[in-house]
Amino acid sequence: MNEDKLNKLIEVWENEVIEFKEANNDYSTDKIGRYFSALSNESNIRGYEQGWLIFGINNKSRTVVGSDYRKNTERLQSLKNQIAENTEPSITIRNIHELNTKKGRVVIFEIPMAPRGMPISWKGHYYARAGESLTSLGLDKLDEIRLQTTAIDWSAQIVQNATIEHLDSKAIERARTSFARKYANRFSENEVKKWSVSTFLDRTRLTRDGKITKATILLLGKRESAHLLLPYPAQMTWKLEGAERAYEHFYPPFFLNSTALYQKIRNFQIRILPNNELLPIEVAKYDDKIVLESLHNCIAHQDYTENARIIVTELQDKLILENKGNFFEGVPEDYMLGNKTPSRYRNPFLAQAMTELNMIDTMGYGIHEMHLRQAKRYLPLSDYDLSELDGVKTTIHGAIVDSQYSQLLMQKTDLLLSDIIVLDMIQKKIPIESHIINKLRKAKLVEGRKSNLHISATIAKVTSKEADYIKTKVQDDTFYIKLIIDYIKTFKVASRADINNLLWNKLSDGLNDEQKKYKIANLLTLLRRQGKIKNTGTRNNSKWVC
Repeated sequence: MNEDKLNKLIEVWENEVIEFKEANNDYSTDKIGRYFSALSNESNIRGYEQGWLIFGINNKSRTVVGSDYRKNTERLQSLKNQIAENTEPSITIRNIHELNTKKGRVVIFEIPMAPRGMPISWKGHYYARAGESLTSLGLDKLDEIRLQTTAIDWSAQIVQNATIEHLDSKAIERARTSFARKYANRFSENEVKKWSVSTFLDRTRLTRDGKITKATILLLGKRESAHLLLPYPAQMTWKLEGAERAYEHFYPPFFLNSTALYQKIRNFQIRILPNNELLPIEVAKYDDKIVLESLHNCIAHQDYTENARIIVTELQDKLILENKGNFFEGVPEDYMLGNKTPSRYRNPFLAQAMTELNMIDTMGYGIHEMHLRQAKRYLPLSDYDLSELDGVKTTIHGAIVDSQYSQLLMQKTDLLLSDIIVLDMIQKKIPIESHIINKLRKAKLVEGRKSNLHISATIAKVTSKEADYIKTKVQDDTFYIKLIIDYIKTFKVASRADINNLLWNKLSDGLNDEQKKYKIANLLTLLRRQGKIKNTGTRNNSKWVC
């Protein structure tokens, strides 16, 4: 955005997709939300990729007068979250531009068009424009947007002869709770529970004119109602591959059974040992939010016309999730940094319903959030294989690929996600461009030639100051208790001398020898009183067993 672009917008002046405001000092967030809804919906109807809301322009003179609206950058950018929290489906401002012209500061909000088939509401109300005026979105425009993809949206098709009796009552009640939690600032849980089933289904966008759709059956249908979706198998399959082999099929209601599938996955704690033999950090092999976000993405973006199941394969060190249908808009890299919001969806009716039920937290930010969560767990980022033209394979890693990558993330917690993404590519031996390598070299994050590039082994080492801090830091008792229990379960019996040897060097260096003895004695006493261990020996010759 530059002054030439601004001047061209001023020349066009206000219409259905452009709005100017003076906004000298402040402006109501609620009014911004209404304009967001209106400009987004009108952009969709009129075929524009975005609309514009511009602060710092006088309406009478049509000249720049400047605006002091949220001059603090962090506060200005926080408006994106405020918009996302109150729009349905949850989308937000694409970009916020600040232009400091000679006549004053201009703030320009770039508002994305509403996705095809999905009108945007603000706090439950749909807005539009009548020339330069803000107004309610009429039924004609509402239908125009909603009907954009009905003819080709598999999930929006009405299931003939289907009734509420074909739905799972437990799934409906759980869905009510999820919906109430999402809109706690608007409805109480008791109010949502008092709605009739048909009213609830209308509110969650699962029915069309009160009629059951394929999306309704898929998310909330009984298992025995799956035949209503034939020839689609309405099935998710979990497979265990390796030394042991097993499988299980999961059917509707997917709203409940996506969690049931996740619970089949073996998800134990893994230990990552920092350099200098410090205390290990424990993380779950898989993060539940990452796995469920990926699985829900498979459900939302599956090409159901291919009549194929969703497959989750569990290997020793990773999960592979497969769904039919290529990446519908763009490629995964477009979404990694959280800067892109898709303008259209393969199954807009289903995607909107899943948003209402809180199955999809954000629209367009899922991959970004998954990468952030995985980086905070010091594990490799997810991979996306688009080599098959009719499908996507998502790999979620549950083990370390390169220990230096994990060490680096533990020590440099201020790394940008863009740098972490590149470091992840390096550990996986994926080629990267020379100018990016040069940037990482200057930051001393990588070493070696381009043909044998690797993550720096020196920067990930713990400094003496950090090591001293960790050695003197008092750990939570649960850490020591777990060590004791694990030791006894492994070796069946442990003497006091064994326990002393186990814990002595792990206790804080801030404790003297006498204090360490008392600490260990108190831990053993606590475990004995809790009934977790018992002494089968004598007071002076203890033999602790579980």
